[in-house]
Amino acid sequence: MAMNVDWRGVFPAVPTQFHEDFSLDLPATQKHVEALLENGVHGIIMLGTIGENCSISPEEKVAVLKATKEVVGDTVPLLNGVAEFTTQTACETAQAAESVGVDGLMVMPGMVYHSDARETVQHFRTIAAATSLPIMCYNNPPVYRVDITPAMFQELADVENIVCIKEAAGDVRRITDLFNALGDRYLIFAGLDDVALESIMLGCSGWISGLVDAFPRENGLLWDAAMAGDYQRALEVYRWYMPMLHFDSVPKLVQYIKLASSEMGYGTETVRAPRLPLVGDEREEALRIIHTCAATRPA
Repeated sequence: MAMNVDWRGVFPAVPTQFHEDFSLDLPATQKHVEALLENGVHGIIMLGTIGENCSISPEEKVAVLKATKEVVGDTVPLLNGVAEFTTQTACETAQAAESVGVDGLMVMPGMVYHSDARETVQHFRTIAAATSLPIMCYNNPPVYRVDITPAMFQELADVENIVCIKEAAGDVRRITDLFNALGDRYLIFAGLDDVALESIMLGCSGWISGLVDAFPRENGLLWDAAMAGDYQRALEVYRWYMPMLHFDSVPKLVQYIKLASSEMGYGTETVRAPRLPLVGDEREEALRIIHTCAATRPA
């Protein structure tokens, strides 16, 4: 029996803004969150991959969450990304986030070490036991080299506060396999922008998006059309959007999404090393795609 949560719709994975000296820019981060809320997003996720979780200290994470909570209040669910090297640190991060008043956690497998099935299940069980918050498990084997399979989610089904799966394997066949194996035990969210429409059509009740940070209005248009069953309109918007949605599935997704967002008036493209802003041909091609999409935005 799962804990009951009402997560549904588009949840941006929000970038963390930095000053030019790479210190946290909390007002700019808050401003971006405000703009997303004004554009009708259904939830907010801080400190995921796009939030540069692994480049931010524990104290800074708490500061980001407090600042975000000030803006979000109780209007939509606020989730915190948990991406740590050890299970113990993940538990501490989860507890710190809970003390700030977030509404849930988006938990990744342990970073760097590629755990096997037994270890992965234990990681999620241990974190779930350390907090009373509902948990979304983030499955992204292409990036994190750990696949949380339907069989593993069956093993975790007795953990009441594991309520949701963010599925970002990139292979939409997995979504139907999850529903067939697990029924309605978990909410299933689309986790990769360039297979989002397929994922929604296969029954996902939410979408964790990156490019929504730059194009919240059009992102909402796509979601609303799909929810209304107007697949012709959804497909039109999706085809317009796709050159940018591909940014979400490349190693430099943070730089691409920050660049797109800054070009659309949200924040800057400053990232913390080892990430560096895009330069040269790579940057020019990204800007060409962003500007072409911005000039041909759906009405």
